[in-house]
Amino acid sequence: MPNRLQTGDALLIVDVQNDFCTGGKLAVPDGEGVVPEINLWIADAERTGAPICASRDWHPIDHCSFREQGGPWPSHCVQGSAGARFHPGLKLPARTWVIDKADRPDRENFSAFEGSQLADRLRAQGVRRIWVGGLALEYCVRQNTLDARREGFQVRLILAATRALGLRPEDAPRALAEIRRAGASVEEPKGLEVA
Repeated sequence: MPNRLQTGDALLIVDVQNDFCTGGKLAVPDGEGVVPEINLWIADAERTGAPICASRDWHPIDHCSFREQGGPWPSHCVQGSAGARFHPGLKLPARTWVIDKADRPDRENFSAFEGSQLADRLRAQGVRRIWVGGLALEYCVRQNTLDARREGFQVRLILAATRALGLRPEDAPRALAEIRRAGASVEEPKGLEVA
């Protein structure tokens, strides 16, 4: 069990949805592999009372990112569909703040901070540091981490709780380098930390 969350911390779980897991329409390799690790962090947040936030893609059926509309991605995480649901193994408590994103047909959005009141809500709860995990590392996890830094939060990326889509082998290392340059820390597996 991580046992690392403290007063002033929050947990942000990014897009752990069926369509990003095995069998989904935009599956991240071993995407569901983040679930046991994230559940440990959820349990720690429950123990400490830290806010738990979970973002999800919540696309209209004609979203601009879909190939049918000229975008780069297959249709995925369509509002109300089975693919848009959180992975069934994810133990989200009822108090979780769910943030829908990319829910307008004409706008892509990789971040729970964009167009929402998430940063203000976290500050109102006294949050100073955000721990981030989820899918996929080089897209939405990266953008949430960078936006959290821009909003002035300390950020720790839980590497064991994220997976990369891996369309190009250089993308994940590049994302990690960018995250570090932005001032976020990367929490390596087995408790090793790389600043």
